[in-house]
Amino acid sequence: MTDQTKIALITGASRGLGAALAEALAPDYHIVAVARTQGGLEELDDRIQSKGGSATLAPMDICDPNAMATLCRGIHDRWGKVDLWLHTAVHTSALTPAHFVDPKEWAKAFSTNATATSVLIPYLAPLLGEAGRAVFFEDPKAGEKFYGIYGATKAAQMALARSWEAETARTGPRVSIVEPAPMPTAVRARFHPGEDRETLNSTADEAARILAQL
Repeated sequence: MTDQTKIALITGASRGLGAALAEALAPDYHIVAVARTQGGLEELDDRIQSKGGSATLAPMDICDPNAMATLCRGIHDRWGKVDLWLHTAVHTSALTPAHFVDPKEWAKAFSTNATATSVLIPYLAPLLGEAGRAVFFEDPKAGEKFYGIYGATKAAQMALARSWEAETARTGPRVSIVEPAPMPTAVRARFHPGEDRETLNSTADEAARILAQL
């Protein structure tokens, strides 16, 4: 691995869209894959290696600021940069009426979807520099019935990402917000049980579409 190696950091890489993006990027990037599920990361690593790519696995919780500081320091010491950060990690709360919001579930969703993003952006901005790119994934559920927890916390994440996007428009790094099409992921299944998954875009196809769009 040379100093010219391109580094792609994917937070939430063990499954779903994050894993598909990692596989799609592996021919051109060294993948730093972050997720809580070590087994999922190891399976991803096997698939990446089978295609001739390489990955560094980071089984960490993005809600732990100390872990994220350690991660980013390690990236700095080893490569000195991140060329591309794709933030797919998300906590999907059970659908519930607003007057039945559980405080513990609210705290968990806000910690993952909003607070972790507010910690990661300052840590990663110096690694991305002027030339790097950060990508966030929109899921506009705010205000829909029963999506109170997920919709509110995801909207908070998007508000922060859009502010960063506006602030860095002239200076970099480039910040992009994309909206994936419906895919047969665990996130989708939690919100739409019993849905005909055959009608949805595969995560591999959606990853290819998003990367082409970027």
